[in-house]
Amino acid sequence: METLGCPKNQVDSDKLVGTLAADGLVAADGPGDADLVVVNTCAFIEEARAESVETVLTLAGGRRPGAELVVTGCMAERYGDELASALPEADVVAGFGVPVHLGRRPGPSPAPSMDLLELPRPAASAPWAYVKVAEGCDRACGFCAIPSFRGPQRSRSFEAVLAEVDTLADGRGGVPVAEIVLVAQDLAAYGRDQGSGARRIVPLVRAVAERVSRVRLLYLYPSDLTDGLVEAVCDSGVPYFDLSLQHVSRPLLRRMRRWGDAPRFLARIDDIRRRQPEAALRSSFIVGYPGETEGDHDQLLSFLDQAQLDWCGFFPWSPEDGTYAAGLDGRVDGGLVAERLAECSERQDAITARRRDALVGTEVEVLVDRPGVGRTYREAPEIDGIVHLPESLVPGSLATVRVTAAAGPDLVADGAVGLALDAPA
Repeated sequence: METLGCPKNQVDSDKLVGTLAADGLVAADGPGDADLVVVNTCAFIEEARAESVETVLTLAGGRRPGAELVVTGCMAERYGDELASALPEADVVAGFGVPVHLGRRPGPSPAPSMDLLELPRPAASAPWAYVKVAEGCDRACGFCAIPSFRGPQRSRSFEAVLAEVDTLADGRGGVPVAEIVLVAQDLAAYGRDQGSGARRIVPLVRAVAERVSRVRLLYLYPSDLTDGLVEAVCDSGVPYFDLSLQHVSRPLLRRMRRWGDAPRFLARIDDIRRRQPEAALRSSFIVGYPGETEGDHDQLLSFLDQAQLDWCGFFPWSPEDGTYAAGLDGRVDGGLVAERLAECSERQDAITARRRDALVGTEVEVLVDRPGVGRTYREAPEIDGIVHLPESLVPGSLATVRVTAAAGPDLVADGAVGLALDAPA
């Protein structure tokens, strides 16, 4: 199973692996050993689609004779027959929730669908896990095609989410999970589609925090970051805020069909830090959206200097068929977009490095992910930096260590000052 794209795709892959395992398949060490090779693709932007196609072609060339190659995920759902025609190397192109049966080809009638959101998952192999609480999105951001193939928001029941968390925390058949990372296309809107229209993300965060040592939220729309949600995140012990800002220029954000501007964002960030001075903040920004001026770009650079975020991602705008932005005028020259991306990244890299340097000499609590590698609450798994640890620390344990050095986004810690009481035996 090869997974591309965001954490939400990883959850889908976990559910597919669990289903395949229930059918009697076992994991192979690599494509050369497998009877079935599955690629879970990403279709968010052009770069992601190109990476997905390249991965399919690479795995097609590396599989053993007779092995099946199945392409699923966002590209398969969005492009379907077009993708199947363009990739004859694939035996099957299957959209979301289409079961894969080894050795069988699709018949004349559509395959029955599965609800990936509610499928059981395999036991965890690491002390952290993503839990998807909803599928789809009701927003209409100008640059995003996700609602067109993921559909409207569909939240899981409160009970279903907590049952999955309990299973992971208990480590049934695998590693006990100490950190749950909640994900969705529109996480803060969880529960809004369930009749009453009320969001239930705050009680969900508090309920998960009672079950595991850490609960982390990925992807929050700034307009939905209420005082209650900020308090719940701070109270959880993981004051980590991943805010989906996308830009800071008010006119450009309106062209994106998004809420906010630099003053509003800075005021919210200041409020978070007033409540929790040690809060970690991450965001992502689109560069080169149609109509972006030098003035807009300068506003973004100024915002980075003022906000002093811990982590940032910068992405070039990609024209997506069917989106509002695809028909806008004012496209920015590709060379200029590359220059702006480089300038943003250079500015933020220096900010991140300074914020990491400031932690040298402090004591921090880490979750040991694997021998020699851990994370504080400041680092989301697979996204941010890591903490290099003594290999003697037990994976799955929580340990207090002293930071001795910083190396770009990463930290180095030497020796355990003390171990938490809930470290596994």
